[in-house]
Amino acid sequence: MNRVLLAALILGVSIVGLSIGSTVPVVALRLYQAGASNVHIGIMSALPAAGMMLSAFIVERLCKHLSRRHIYLYCFSLSTLSIAALEVLPSSLEILAVARLTMGLAAGTIIILGESWVNEIAMDSYRGRIVAIYTTCFTVFQLLGPAMVSVFGTAGAQVNGVVIAGHFVALAVIWFILPSHMTGPGDSKDKTFSVLGFIQVAPALCMGIIFFSFFDSVILSLFPVYAADHGYTIKLAALMVTVILLGDAMFQFPLGWLSDKVSRPAVYLGCGVLSLVIGMSMSWLMNYPLLIWPCLAVLGAVAGGVYTLAIILIGEKFTGRDLITANASAGLLWGVGSLLGPLVSGVVMTGNANGLPLTLSAAALLFVFFALQLLRKTARVKALL
Repeated sequence: MNRVLLAALILGVSIVGLSIGSTVPVVALRLYQAGASNVHIGIMSALPAAGMMLSAFIVERLCKHLSRRHIYLYCFSLSTLSIAALEVLPSSLEILAVARLTMGLAAGTIIILGESWVNEIAMDSYRGRIVAIYTTCFTVFQLLGPAMVSVFGTAGAQVNGVVIAGHFVALAVIWFILPSHMTGPGDSKDKTFSVLGFIQVAPALCMGIIFFSFFDSVILSLFPVYAADHGYTIKLAALMVTVILLGDAMFQFPLGWLSDKVSRPAVYLGCGVLSLVIGMSMSWLMNYPLLIWPCLAVLGAVAGGVYTLAIILIGEKFTGRDLITANASAGLLWGVGSLLGPLVSGVVMTGNANGLPLTLSAAALLFVFFALQLLRKTARVKALL
């Protein structure tokens, strides 16, 4: 395994996580303080996700014409400029929109290629642990973003300055360490399906990605509201979200290790079943503080495990250009789930006090159905061998 490349990829995705976790709240809070409408704040907050969705359709073309080193250099340079624009260019919604979309496009490309290459360089016997380390670093650095905002505030350039400094570190590592001839994974192999065709090829993996992005967006945007409606203070409601995210970050490596030792589809299904059970019990658990806190940590762990296992299974099942296409599709589906989560849950919560656990349970149930089909299919294939 190329440890230098792995370290560079982990550094890259960590900086991407930091930039997303930092700039989204900075932009939203600055707009709020400037008196912008909720519509404008919502649009600007969604533009990075829109850019990440667009990256799914350009990443393959980039791989045909550019080396890995050049793609990373261009993407980090674009991201650096887009974040610097938040501080140096005039305050204009049009300029801000272009900057946010550009950052999302660059970040999405880095994430898609990073997940592909991490899976390619990892031997299957420890693929789960390697992918888990990769996803954990992204989550941890994403968590550091809001923490920096709480320390430095939004008035000055300190938060964006730290993020830009991180980009310069990543650019230096890429420039001096990655060889210029290093191409994308499997460049000589033709792909056998399209970005949208992946949905038909691997429906269970697609559902896992949609489920987690749905879950993640709902927890970040609406869980504090749900907890406050059930009698918890705003600070405790925010702390509950932190506990869920910490559960996600802390338990991905153990789940990755487990997936290297036992059936990965079984672990995949198990994470979904636990998510379903906790989701269905949440309205009851909210009445028992001693139970709800550990259950929230477990919920974050198993929901995050669904995404980690989906990426692991993609690396196990696909190679070459198919691997890039599968991860590009994952990026697109992530955006779909992130957009659907708050929309669907918000509508259901309007008419039902327990709308949030109902929508999470429904999403988990749908995922469990597809994961069960994958487990059965895997068992049938093994029986024929």
